[in-house]
Amino acid sequence: MANEAKPLVKCSVSNCHYWGEQNLCHAEMIMIEIDRHSHMKLHEEYGAEPYVDDHQDVADKSSETCCLTFKPKG
Repeated sequence: MANEAKPLVKCSVSNCHYWGEQNLCHAEMIMIEIDRHSHMKLHEEYGAEPYVDDHQDVADKSSETCCLTFKPKG
């Protein structure tokens, strides 16, 4: 696995410790979890829906994102 290329991960949570230029994630590992709001519809992804929540580019904790790897800057 050491010879495999890492996939590029883009992210819009600008206050994450791993967030970098051009919205690229610089974490060594990304933890993916089934969204608790998906009601087991595994063919769909649910994040904050625009008609439910106002758009944000910052988060306080990973449960406010779709990423368990999220860590606030600072």
